[in-house]
Amino acid sequence: MPEMAKRVMVTACAITRTTERATHRFGVTPFLPKLHADRFTHLGGMPEDQFRLQMAGCRSFEDTHWSTYWGSFASEYLARADEALAKLGGPSTQRLLDPTATTDLRALGDLLAPAVTLLADRGTVADPLAAQRFCAQHPESADAAVALDALIKALVYEFHAGWPGWSPGRLRAYERSYRLCEILVTALAPAMGVTVEAVEIPVGNSDRVRGLLMLPATAAAPVPTVLVTNGLEGTIAEALLPLLAQRDSGLGTFVMEMPGTYSYREPMSDASQAVYSKVIDFLAADARIDADRLGMMGFSFGAYWSARMAAVEPRLKVAVANGVLTDHSFGGSSSIGKPEILISTFRQTLGANSPLDLSRKLANLSLADRYRDIEIPILVVNGANDSLASPQDSIDLAAGAVRGQLALYADDDHCAMGHAVLWEELSTQFLRQHLLPAATAAVTV
Repeated sequence: MPEMAKRVMVTACAITRTTERATHRFGVTPFLPKLHADRFTHLGGMPEDQFRLQMAGCRSFEDTHWSTYWGSFASEYLARADEALAKLGGPSTQRLLDPTATTDLRALGDLLAPAVTLLADRGTVADPLAAQRFCAQHPESADAAVALDALIKALVYEFHAGWPGWSPGRLRAYERSYRLCEILVTALAPAMGVTVEAVEIPVGNSDRVRGLLMLPATAAAPVPTVLVTNGLEGTIAEALLPLLAQRDSGLGTFVMEMPGTYSYREPMSDASQAVYSKVIDFLAADARIDADRLGMMGFSFGAYWSARMAAVEPRLKVAVANGVLTDHSFGGSSSIGKPEILISTFRQTLGANSPLDLSRKLANLSLADRYRDIEIPILVVNGANDSLASPQDSIDLAAGAVRGQLALYADDDHCAMGHAVLWEELSTQFLRQHLLPAATAAVTV
């Protein structure tokens, strides 16, 4: 189907709310974001052709069908992990996923540690052949590699079964994905030379921020730390797993999900600014963290918050905004070609009760008149052909901020996923440059 015809069909189905009916004929693929397959295959290291074939077989966004369909692939990898863990004398995946069961994470970490590189060094684009190559080179550790690779892929398929949140089956899958992520990074933290702690920070009357704090295990002094937040339907695993490859950067990392998504009870609003301030309070109060050297990095809608907090939060010294939405992206024309499932997610996240209410809430979030309030260094990253947000927002933000820098990649899409390795290195060096002493920051990561 030609791209323009597809956009027209997607928009028409969104307006008439007939997307679900259309998926029964065309499948879900036309009604997903353009970069959807890349996003999950990069994280999980699944072959792209395999994942696209699985997408073609999915014919409904309805909660039970979606979560069951994608959960079945997670179950296949959990079975594969069970077989390998049994050979190692480890716990079953059923036990790992049981929130009431006690798991000896140190023992699990010891079993999987010989293959830790599969988790620790996967980077922004995981290699689908990494486990196969590892097993060929280290046959004595093949069971550990098979178990770890299968658990990571199960985690990502559960994430996909839970995407984009909000419905009961999806939220159950999200919780399984979150638990697998927390277990794996916590169990393998010693082998990666870091400490990882699960954190809950009460905010408001009934909500909490749930995050993972990663710090160098051997730090002799308080550590400069970066608050990382992802977007509309991203998870902690999606942000943290790629960052593990930068664990020797000398920076601590706290990863959280954006308010209004997944485990939060309250919708995102102007009041969410106070949520991020509460998280910064928490980080600044930790004696292991250098309160005078805090940074923030956000992806997609999370980049909105890294830009906004850079304008209002004096404790931040540097910021990175990747795939940012600030003004143009909130206009009516930005919804053309946007899938109904994403429009619905916007409405749920912001607590909008109608399309008009959604437009009003988005317009109220505009940062167009606050760019000059950003006086700290801010690196703005995006693809010049962003299909989900207006690239003009990235250009305007970088130009309007007092010390803005722009990395806009030609022929690339949202968050410059096609140049992920390049912008990850650039972002890390930018954060190091402004948070570490000059002599330390000059060392190549």
